[in-house]
Amino acid sequence: MKKIYLSCVLLLVTTFVVAQSDSLILLHGNWHIDTIENGLIFKQIHFIHQEYFASNQNITILEVLPEANAKLAFVSTNRRKLTSVMAAENNAIAAINGTYFDMKNGRTICFLRINGKNISTNVPQKSDTVHRKYYQYGTLVLQNGQPMILKADSIRTWENTLPYTDIMTAGPLLLKEGVEESYRHDRTFVTNRHNRTAIGIKADSTILLLTVDGRTEESAGMSLDELCATMKWLGCQDAINMDGGGSTTFYLHKNQSDESVVNYPIDNGKFDHQGERPVSNAILLLRK
Repeated sequence: MKKIYLSCVLLLVTTFVVAQSDSLILLHGNWHIDTIENGLIFKQIHFIHQEYFASNQNITILEVLPEANAKLAFVSTNRRKLTSVMAAENNAIAAINGTYFDMKNGRTICFLRINGKNISTNVPQKSDTVHRKYYQYGTLVLQNGQPMILKADSIRTWENTLPYTDIMTAGPLLLKEGVEESYRHDRTFVTNRHNRTAIGIKADSTILLLTVDGRTEESAGMSLDELCATMKWLGCQDAINMDGGGSTTFYLHKNQSDESVVNYPIDNGKFDHQGERPVSNAILLLRK
């Protein structure tokens, strides 16, 4: 019994030390930092010696400070388009892919409301049409272009009661008021490493748009536990996981001559900037 107790204590201590080490590696890493304009800070880091979560990772972030002359907006399309195309069509400063959709018909499968018009609803389970799926428990709402992240009710149609004109449901929800949320761990979508897209909000209202590349030797991707820890270490109070995998895309328009996808989308199976997947919706950063 004493040996079991000592083993448990050792495991807890080891886990704490590893987590502390990873957080320091993240925060004190060799970040490439570029101020795009007042209040918009682009950051990117590539861990290439398996030093972060004992793996290679490529992380891309745009920090939108409260003083930035920018706001978020949702965009949707009946026929799937590249995130970069939707961004360029709307003269966006930046864009990331949005919530989940059906690859076959292009239909968004989570609740989406844009400018007061309901675009889609939460697609139900075949066996349970009342409650939502496990990846529909986070809701991103916009008020005058400023985001709030809500914890969704278990009832699938809950968003219909919300007064906001712009609503996008996704998930799982990672952080709420600084506390790590619980989510299912019986899905490889959660436990395995994949490309990830996430949005976080700090206590001072700074917005973080973030992507993690994955499924290559150059960047493994993250489990949701690793993504949640990353968002927390970056200072987020609230954070939500969006669609990821082959959909993960980060577009940035710095100036007239520098307009590009700045992460490494994986839909072509290569670690380059050419593997962008057409998606059904996106999150844009626009000028106010």
